[in-house]
Amino acid sequence: MRRFIAAAVQFAPAPGPLTAASVEANLDKAESFVRRCVAATGAELVVLPESCTTGFTPGVPAGELWSLMSAVPGPVTEPLQQAARELGVHVCMGTYERGDAGRGSGTVHNAAVLIGPTGDVLGVYRKTHPFGTENTTDGGWVTAGTDVCVVDTDLGRIGMAICFDGDFPELWRIQAVRGAEVICRPSALLRSADIWELTNRARAYDNHVYVVGANAVGADPAGTLYFGNSMIVTPIAEVVARAATQESWVAAELDPARAMASLSPGSSVPQPFDHLAARNLELYDKHAADLLGPARTSFPYGS
Repeated sequence: MRRFIAAAVQFAPAPGPLTAASVEANLDKAESFVRRCVAATGAELVVLPESCTTGFTPGVPAGELWSLMSAVPGPVTEPLQQAARELGVHVCMGTYERGDAGRGSGTVHNAAVLIGPTGDVLGVYRKTHPFGTENTTDGGWVTAGTDVCVVDTDLGRIGMAICFDGDFPELWRIQAVRGAEVICRPSALLRSADIWELTNRARAYDNHVYVVGANAVGADPAGTLYFGNSMIVTPIAEVVARAATQESWVAAELDPARAMASLSPGSSVPQPFDHLAARNLELYDKHAADLLGPARTSFPYGS
């Protein structure tokens, strides 16, 4: 990994019912934010929120959402690919993705797309832990993905996770073991700002990775409100950039020489451990059945 500036952008999707025109308006807005952010900050990696082409809760049936989206790459990524190419930057965007048409009205994935400075799609991650309301298994519109994605770039090795994925340390650990140095987290978090910060900082610290989390703000087509607070977190869990609740961006320099230099931010005590190197692999192997087997909380929940 080399030193570079990363940015997280937050903006509200177009108001009103989801239509082809509002998808186009959202793409125009995303492109404008990327261009203005890069001009203002010099960012070489710009992360956009989850489902920024539509808003998280689309407010339309799954079949209609499928018809409004496209495969990746395709019309839902082309404006950001063009911007990345012209600016010579990396962009990570969240969008619903049109998948297989063979299942009823068609499969929809919740995707994070990493676009390189040539405008090419370098990698696509499909959310492996859909939030309850969006999951097709609970009557929603998203089919879960089945793999992780870590991409070699000229910035470093970049992984991706989406919103609720932040609650599942195993996904992040796989990416870290595969060499991820930065993990982008496009999000439209529906819980508290405390949970948002906790999971960003914990996953960064667990795995000694930079986390660039872009969280939605404003209202989506179904009227659900989001609180923003996009942030950038270092491998020792320091929040070095944090947004408020308005449309905006935040940016920070990611420096591999300083990432693990001290035990705590600004301390004279050097960092003495590496969570990845210190793993007790013998213990995990011994209890693999527990780690990989089904489980439920002991406490009642839900209605």
